[in-house]
Amino acid sequence: MPCSSVQRDADYVGALKTFLEERYSMDVTAITPAKRGFYGETWRADTLDGRYFVKLDYSVHKAIYERSFPVVETLNRRGIDFISRIVKTARGELLAHYDGAVLGVFEWIDGENIETDETKIPEYAMLARIYALPGQWHDLPREDFSAASAEDVFARWEMLASMPRDAAAAQICAAFEHHRGELEHRARRLALFSERCKGDLSQFFITHGDAGGNLIRNGDQTYLVDWDAPMLAPPERDAWVMCPHGWARKAFANALRQAGVRCTLRPERLLYYCYHMFFFYLGEYLDAYSREGVADDIERYFEGWAVERVRYADTIPIREKGS
Repeated sequence: MPCSSVQRDADYVGALKTFLEERYSMDVTAITPAKRGFYGETWRADTLDGRYFVKLDYSVHKAIYERSFPVVETLNRRGIDFISRIVKTARGELLAHYDGAVLGVFEWIDGENIETDETKIPEYAMLARIYALPGQWHDLPREDFSAASAEDVFARWEMLASMPRDAAAAQICAAFEHHRGELEHRARRLALFSERCKGDLSQFFITHGDAGGNLIRNGDQTYLVDWDAPMLAPPERDAWVMCPHGWARKAFANALRQAGVRCTLRPERLLYYCYHMFFFYLGEYLDAYSREGVADDIERYFEGWAVERVRYADTIPIREKGS
C-alpha cells in the first residue's frame, strides 16, 4: 500500500515546486509522481540541471525517516557509492520540513525497482559491505527483540471491534476472526523467540530493514536506496525474508564471509523476524484501516508473501535452550 499513490492536486504540486525552488535553489521545470518505496510520497523533480528524487513522509514514521539522513550522509562519506546521495538545501541542511512532513531530496537514480532471486546476490554483497564498516553509531535505534508488534495488532483489533457501524472495521475484524487461531499461535511463537533473543545483543550492524524491496537495477549496476529506517540490529533483520530457501541462507553467509564480517546467521533470530515482521506489516495496514480498499488488502495479506515466511517458521520445532 504505497503512500506514493496519494493523489495531489495542481495547487499542491505548484506549492511544492515553489518550495524546492526557494529552499533548494532549484530551477524546477516539472514535478511528476515517482512510485518508489513504501512509506511517504515520492516525486521526481526535473530541473535545468538534471533530475532529483523527492520524498516526503507525513506518517508516524517521519521521526525515523529524519534520523536516517545523517546515516546516509556518513555512508556516502565513507565510500558507499551504491546508495542514494543526499542533495542539501541552499543553506547546507540535510533535510527540510514542509507542510508537516519531513522532506528529503536525493540524486535521481535511473533504473527499474526490481526484486528477484537473481538480485539477492548483489543485495547481500552490498549489505555485507555496510556491515563491515567499523565505528560506532550511537544515534541509531537499536533492536530490542520486542514482541510488541503482535501486542499492537491485537490491541488495534480490539479497537476496531468496538466500531460495529464501520463497514471497513467490520470486514477487517471478520478476516481477523477467521484467522484467530493462526494469529494467537504466531503471537505465542513471537513471544518465545523474543525472550530467547533478548539474552544476547551482540553482532549488531547497520541494517536496512527492507533491502529487497528497494533495489534499483540500471544495466549492470545495482543500487540500494530508500534508507528510511536504518537500525543497529543483527543481519537477520535483512536476511529473514529469504530464510525458507537454503540457497539464500548460503548466499548470505557467503557475502558475509567475503566482506570479512565474522557473523553466523542464528535460527532463533531468523524466526523472531519472521513473526515480528508478519505482525509489523499487519499493523501497518491497520494504521490505514480507513483508506479505501485496505480491508481487501488485509484479506489478501493473509495469503501473501509474509504469510509464506511464517508458515515456514511454523514448521521449525522449538528446542529446549542448550539443545
